[in-house]
Amino acid sequence: MSPEDPHGSPPDPRPEAGLPFFVYGTLRPGEHNHDLFLRGRTRSEEPGRMRGLVLYEGPGYPYAVDGPGGTVCGEIVTARPGAYRELLAELDALEEYVPGDPRSLYERVARDAVRADGVTVVRTWVYVAAPAVAARLRSYGTPVEDGDWRGSPHRA
Repeated sequence: MSPEDPHGSPPDPRPEAGLPFFVYGTLRPGEHNHDLFLRGRTRSEEPGRMRGLVLYEGPGYPYAVDGPGGTVCGEIVTARPGAYRELLAELDALEEYVPGDPRSLYERVARDAVRADGVTVVRTWVYVAAPAVAARLRSYGTPVEDGDWRGSPHRA
């Protein structure tokens, strides 16, 4: 048994297994989904930024979309040992992400985030808009100009 999984399951062999999460919307501290999904299940939460993404308004939550020159503000969240697998499954469900399903609203991808010091890079999971959603947002969406959804006037 490993300390990450007290049930004795073999560790996930993918290099992305166990990555922290980069959250930029309703999962950030002080937002409603933070309390529902993350409170008491994290080892650390620290401010960060992710380059190469543009933030768009959504229906009560934002979407991050690949875009050169963009930067999204959020938090780098590390799960507590033993909580990771369950938390990953719950966040996938929350974000309506099903690997390979074209109806998914988001895709979970591994990307680099930068800590608040502006130097330290951390590999994280982040939920970005699925291709069909991203295409609609690029054509008709409202970008969050500063990349920080907390200050957005369109937030529900």
